[in-house]
Amino acid sequence: MRYVLWLVLLVNSLLLVACKTAPVNDSTTSQSVAKPDRRTPDIIASDRSIERAALEELADNQELISRSHINVHAYNGLALLTGEVPNEAVKTNVLDIVRVIPQVKMVRDSLVIAQPINSTTRANDAQLTAQVNAALQQIHTLLNFDPAMVKVVTENGVVYLMGRVSREEGNVVINVTRLQPNVKQIITVFEYLD
Repeated sequence: MRYVLWLVLLVNSLLLVACKTAPVNDSTTSQSVAKPDRRTPDIIASDRSIERAALEELADNQELISRSHINVHAYNGLALLTGEVPNEAVKTNVLDIVRVIPQVKMVRDSLVIAQPINSTTRANDAQLTAQVNAALQQIHTLLNFDPAMVKVVTENGVVYLMGRVSREEGNVVINVTRLQPNVKQIITVFEYLD
């Protein structure tokens, strides 16, 4: 029964994320309902390209992938690496692969040397990410702030916050995130505008 509950929570989290980021095909509609983002459309496309290229390059190395759990998230040319790898040599190999991907300006290494986390922990991470995103939707005190400007990534209970924000926005986002249960640590990967 507990397994079924976790499975339902994971599916719900994935559906929430999918609904939030569903693309709109009509170009006139997409411009009027597009998520606010302080990145240009070209940079957004570049970030997606970085993530896709990194995952493809890593997938080509089956030995590396079979013993690791690696996530790559890009925001404004910064590649955030999270997950678990078996040793320092594998970690160095992953970093070397990602550093040479076109458009990567900087790599933030948050890989840890450990056994890959299990599916229950991954489901908890997905739920925590959805929880933080929902909490950010409740911020109404900041002028010109939209929670879509913040990318939330969770790995083993550690919440990473990415985005181009003012210091005031960053502080509010950190404080709202801090109030969420089960957050072990918050790591900001913000690019401050002021």
